[in-house]
Amino acid sequence: MNTNLSGKRALVTGSTSGLGEAIAKMMAREGAHVVVHGRDAGRAEAVATAIRVDGGSATVALGDLTSDKAADAVARAAGPVDVLVNNAGAYHHASWFETTPAQWAQSLDLNVISGVRMVHRLVPAMRERGWGRVITIGGGLAIQPMPMQPDYEAALAARHNLAVSLARALAGSGVTSNVVAPGAILVPAVEQFLLEIGQQRGWGSTWAEIEPRLVREMVPNDVGRLGHPDEIAAAVTFLASEHAAYISGAVLRVDGGTIRSVA
Repeated sequence: MNTNLSGKRALVTGSTSGLGEAIAKMMAREGAHVVVHGRDAGRAEAVATAIRVDGGSATVALGDLTSDKAADAVARAAGPVDVLVNNAGAYHHASWFETTPAQWAQSLDLNVISGVRMVHRLVPAMRERGWGRVITIGGGLAIQPMPMQPDYEAALAARHNLAVSLARALAGSGVTSNVVAPGAILVPAVEQFLLEIGQQRGWGSTWAEIEPRLVREMVPNDVGRLGHPDEIAAAVTFLASEHAAYISGAVLRVDGGTIRSVA
């Protein structure tokens, strides 16, 4: 399937590592000019350089999206984008009674309001041009939460909600808004964290030994493994393409069947 992103300009927030990096690289391979975003100039330029070496086109936009001033700078550096991928966000491993109200507020700003800032700055121009894509990275924890990370899980639920609300606001404009909701994805930070848990629980010493037990006991799904970053990137790239013009206000789960729901 030809996604035909040639001539499109895409900003992927939080694209210096993990899912964001995979999304930026795949969209560049499909012909888009990608704006790599992060807070660290060296890491952002490294991703942009890798894209160029691979034959793609990329520039860099730097800034902390929890700041209005920095969000303005990112929007200026990004220019008139056709595709906004709201991926930037972060979480910490903490329980209900370890998280403070201040941490809840910080999580909301980092994971939700940061994306709203970019929507306000970039989507009106998409609407004027009559074409655009807004793709929000959500997660299964938005609808099937666990006891840990309650602030982050609530923020994910807000991301899902705002993306669907935005789709309604953009009705008839040629701009769509959708969510890609990953399950447990094997990015390096997650692999290291789960490897340590598996070793502590006596499941083995290598990832090959630990993964099957981990999937059975912690993140059960129908496929029997964790997802890979390129599988999320492929879903995002599809939603950015013309093939997805009739999809808006949707949540596309890419989780191996982790969420046990027909809705």
